[in-house]
This record gives sequence, C-alpha cells and structure tokens, in this order.
Amino acid sequence: MPEPMIAVESLRKSFTLHHQGGIELPVLTDVNLSVTPGECLVIHGPSGAGKSTLVRSLYANYKPQAGRILVRHFGRLVDMVGAAPHEVLDVRKRTMGLVSQFLRVIPRVSAIDVVSEPLRALGVVEDQARERAAALLTRLRIPERLWPLAPATFSGGEQQRVNIARSFSVDYPVILLDEPTAALDAANRATVVELIEEAKARGAALVGIFHDIDVREAVGTRTFTLAGYGAA
Repeated sequence: MPEPMIAVESLRKSFTLHHQGGIELPVLTDVNLSVTPGECLVIHGPSGAGKSTLVRSLYANYKPQAGRILVRHFGRLVDMVGAAPHEVLDVRKRTMGLVSQFLRVIPRVSAIDVVSEPLRALGVVEDQARERAAALLTRLRIPERLWPLAPATFSGGEQQRVNIARSFSVDYPVILLDEPTAALDAANRATVVELIEEAKARGAALVGIFHDIDVREAVGTRTFTLAGYGAA
C-alpha cells in the first residue's frame, strides 16, 4: 500500500468567542485520517460540522490547538501545525493546491496572469505558463475576450472557474477542494469532474467537500464523516 500523502493525527480545533465572554466552541475533536496517492477523500457531514475548518487547517489557514497534519513534501514529512511559515509557503507552492470557495487575488491582475502565476513561481517560462493557463481557461469556458481582464469584474461563476484553473495549473501532489462546483452549471461541473479524475489518475491525493451529490459520487473514493462518527 502506498504511503499517505496526508496523515492527520489526533487533530483538535476550537474557536474562542471573545464577544460572548470567551466561550470556547469545539469544532474538530480527535480527527484522524489519511489520504494516499490516487484517492479523493470526501469530507461529509451536516452544516456546522467543521468541514471547511478541516480543509483550512490542512492548508494551515487555521492553527489547531493539538494534533498533527503531516504532508509528504519532496520525500519528507512536514507537520503543517508546527511548521515554520517559510515551510508552509513552500508546501503550498510546490506540493499542495487549494480550490477555495472564493477567489482572492491582487486587483487589476488579468485572469490569464492569475492562472499562470503558480507556474511562473515554479520557474516555468512565461510562454509555457500562459499556454497552460489558456488551455485551462478554455476548458472551463472562460471566453478569450475576458482573459486580459481582472477577475474582480467577473460573475461569481466565472471567478470560481478562474479559481479552479489556477489551482489545477500546477500538477500538485495534493489538492484540497472546498465546494469547487458550488456556483457552476452542469457543463462546467462535468469539466471539474474531469480535472479531478485526471489528477487522481496521475497519482494526486485529493480531499474535497462537495455539496453536489452527483459530483461527490462521481469523484469520491472514500468518505470521512465529521460529526464524531469517524471514517466511513
């Protein structure tokens, strides 16, 4: 059996509600999971169960109070809970991609530059990076006339497609997906399913939240249920 690309051990995350007298709200309690190459682990559970909190913790946007998040990064394990900031940034740059629910980019940067930037950061020459970006934007049905424009001017669905293209521009060994198809029509949902299946086929390990049942059933290889019930 291949070694996991992600291993979560005894993870605990809570939030302190300072405006309500410092009440501590537990969200994740003793979470344990692992994901191997070629898998897409679906995070499932009711609203408020902590699905997005878990994904954001994996990406080190949130810092858990306890536990470890081990990511296999160029032959070594990096604990995203305790890693130094420069290590976290290097994991994000070269190993772990994220499709979040919202596109956050520098204003006035064109869509094609937004999508090609992760490749250029890895040293890919500009022409090749823009060629890859153009191919993804085409697959995701972003009209070429929009490529020179800033995504801030786009519709919500168009922004999400730019977000997806950016995250799939690099062949990351690990990809996190937080409701990637939430704002998409059927044709673009099908394209995202294709991109996920291609990533699985090349050996990427994926962790995703999918409210669309058809997408979840199409791409998921296993389900992890958040609500204190463990893995299914």
